[in-house]
Amino acid sequence: MDIKQAAYPDLAFVDIETTGSHFDRDRITEIGIKTFANGEVSLWERLINPQTFIPQNIQRLTGISPEMVENQPSFDEVARELKQVLDGKIFIAHNARFDYGFIKASFRRIGIDFKPKVLCTVKLSRLLFPNQPRHNLDTIINAHHLKVSARHRALGDADLLLQFWQVCELKFGKEKLNEVINQLVGNPSLPPNIDKKLIDSIPDGPGCYIFYGENKAPLYIGKSISLRSRVMGHFQGALTKRKEMKLSLQIRDIDWIETSGELGALILESKLIKERMPSMNIKLRRSKDLCGWSLVENDVGVLTPVLVTHRQLAPGLQDNLYGLFYSKREAHSYLKAIAKKHHLCEALLGLEKRVEGKSCFGYQVKQCGGACLNLTPIALHNLQLKTVLDLFKVKVWPYSGPIAIKEGGEMIVIDRWCYLGTAINEDELYELAEAGEAEFDLDIYKILKKSLSGPYKKQVIELPVCSL
Repeated sequence: MDIKQAAYPDLAFVDIETTGSHFDRDRITEIGIKTFANGEVSLWERLINPQTFIPQNIQRLTGISPEMVENQPSFDEVARELKQVLDGKIFIAHNARFDYGFIKASFRRIGIDFKPKVLCTVKLSRLLFPNQPRHNLDTIINAHHLKVSARHRALGDADLLLQFWQVCELKFGKEKLNEVINQLVGNPSLPPNIDKKLIDSIPDGPGCYIFYGENKAPLYIGKSISLRSRVMGHFQGALTKRKEMKLSLQIRDIDWIETSGELGALILESKLIKERMPSMNIKLRRSKDLCGWSLVENDVGVLTPVLVTHRQLAPGLQDNLYGLFYSKREAHSYLKAIAKKHHLCEALLGLEKRVEGKSCFGYQVKQCGGACLNLTPIALHNLQLKTVLDLFKVKVWPYSGPIAIKEGGEMIVIDRWCYLGTAINEDELYELAEAGEAEFDLDIYKILKKSLSGPYKKQVIELPVCSL
């Protein structure tokens, strides 16, 4: 096939090698480009001095060593020449977000705006060969018998992309490929494995979305009051944020659950993350080992924090309860931190053994106000401790029984800060209220506490205690 006969826009088949995958921290070590412009195929390649360390595993993969690049130009020195090579051409790369993202970030650091049209060959492969099980470059090489000259070197991999384009033209014709260009370049912001029809089917109302990777493994769960817009926001951010780029490259499917409003989405997100443990979320912890502090006055009038473990814990019913922590260790760390910050006595707090007439260790290093030596009145020490802890007091459930929070066409049923479920009619409402106790969840408590002190307070329906 003679590629010179193909009436395409000017094309640039691009591949880069880098010191890693982080746009801000890592740098480009090599750029290879094969262009098809004005009816001619030409090449451009440069080794780039990254001016930073090249990890050993990257050296082994690419064969590019520090010695090879130490006398080569930096990106700044080749930037204007590179931009001239790429200007006016469609930027074509495999997993294009990676190559384009690095080059865009490198240009941005020196004040050059770079916004070409971008075409991803993963998307091209998925579109033209939908029955092919995978679309990574090695699979494409094997499936289409491409000739490998220098795998994991920039110009060698750029040449593979040009070969793949030639295979596609031979099989489908230049008219079909021009249609594909218009289709893919017109939708540059989607991940390579996600179809536009799927995105279009996502509602733009409130709810939770779930990104899946290989084998339907959950990657990330999020919530929004505008699902489709939020999902698209992830993909638009993938060109500048490492986490979003990594997420975009791994996504294989998207699912969503609609809710009637923001509160329902917040609660659902918290529950789904704990249930499904997606790999890229900050892990929310379950509340089974919760503990908190209560204040008890001893026989000499000193207020002393006493740890209430999960066996005795009844959040929402106990008035004398402070903090809420996921472990005893976390509770003690918190108490130590406020002791140091507010010059409280760790001996009086029970954090170290008290010896009558002797100072605590904190006093010796000027972190205690001297209450252990009666230099600070016990009453003042008690007041300081109570004032600090009151900021973290667990709020007693302010209703006589369960409530429903009306949100849209649904009613979120809550009792003693525990989420019981969501009802859409009166029968479901009372069935949930009568179902018994639910597990206390600290994250949902925080969501509800904030919501009920804000606009949702006016949406509360108190359910009759007699109905239980």
